[in-house]
Amino acid sequence: MGVKERRTKILLALILASDLNEQSLTSTNVNLSPVKLSEKIQKIFDFSFNQKTKGTISGLIKEGLIEKVIQSTNSPNTLPSSLSDNDFAALIKYRLTEKGFYALCLEFPFFRFIKDKWDGRWRIISYEIPESKREIRDRLRRSMQGWGLGPWHRSFWITPHPILNNLRDLVSGREEEKYIQAFEADHNFGDKKNLLEKVWAISQLDKKYRELFRFWHEVLSKEGDKIEKLKKIITNYISLLRNDPGLPQELLGKNWIGFEGFNIYKEIKNILLA
Repeated sequence: MGVKERRTKILLALILASDLNEQSLTSTNVNLSPVKLSEKIQKIFDFSFNQKTKGTISGLIKEGLIEKVIQSTNSPNTLPSSLSDNDFAALIKYRLTEKGFYALCLEFPFFRFIKDKWDGRWRIISYEIPESKREIRDRLRRSMQGWGLGPWHRSFWITPHPILNNLRDLVSGREEEKYIQAFEADHNFGDKKNLLEKVWAISQLDKKYRELFRFWHEVLSKEGDKIEKLKKIITNYISLLRNDPGLPQELLGKNWIGFEGFNIYKEIKNILLA
């Protein structure tokens, strides 16, 4: 499905398979419905409920990124460790926490402004790491690739996402820290539409969403297993979300095709999982 990390697959499952509605993501909290990691969900998100998955889930709970919910009471709880894998999958649901939501936003920035309103501030990062330090430069770029950054000018990157604390935590005490400058700024004047096109090639992203919609239509129009269809739809959706900088409605407008795509996805998911 284009995602190798087991923990990321689980976090994605807990947001994309939840009952997303107007109350799920508000300006004050995250209240996604709990998800049972059933065989259907495992197949869609390409993992199995084995010991490695149980270990990953245990780690995510300890980090506070997800919480365990007993199906019968719908409240966080614990169960005996002697339960089999099948028993765990059948009796327990899991829910993405607020902390887990924002951790996922650092890999898939699209989700952030589905919940939050933009504060109107730009974050600007400059780094000039010499060619002799290419390994450090490449490591920094990989670490920041999901932060919604776009190339503004040579060595200057810009994003509306509030990621400077994340950047500080990332580089503090490391060699790359001495090569980085970071700023926050207001937009005083200038055509924002031109900026969005120059930095993030918004027209090309629009085109990719339209291609995605056509693919979804082709998948849905053919005969076949519902779960296989949903797996194809989610796999291609995740691939596009990887490249969506997650710009806010205040910049794109409420009718931006990416927001429309999210609503269409929710309808498709509800139909295929019914």
